[in-house]
Amino acid sequence: MRTFVSALVFLFCILTLAPRADAQSSHAASPSAIDEALQRHVAGDDADRALVLRVLEHAAVRELAAELGIDVRRARSAVLTLDGELLTRLAAQAERVDQALAGGQGSVTISYTLIIIGLLVLILLVLVL
Repeated sequence: MRTFVSALVFLFCILTLAPRADAQSSHAASPSAIDEALQRHVAGDDADRALVLRVLEHAAVRELAAELGIDVRRARSAVLTLDGELLTRLAAQAERVDQALAGGQGSVTISYTLIIIGLLVLILLVLVL
């Protein structure tokens, strides 16, 4: 009887440990695929950050920031620390502003002024938090 119980315990241990050992050796994605995805994510964040910084350097944006009492240097510093969803939202707004300013519009219209103000307010919120 003792041999039977020992064999049963041994069999149980083999059956429960075998899947765990197998799970440790196989991965859902290869390390190179994980590295590639991470690099794409970082490159996307860098591109978004560069776009927002480029818009902050535009003369019309600097004038509006000065009228609102916003220090563009502090805003630039805040943008350098951003990532994730907030950076993506700021980049989307900056893209609209950049297209308007690059599209030959010599002056910023009211709607783009509001977008710029929203962009600057979001950056200020990051500075405060």
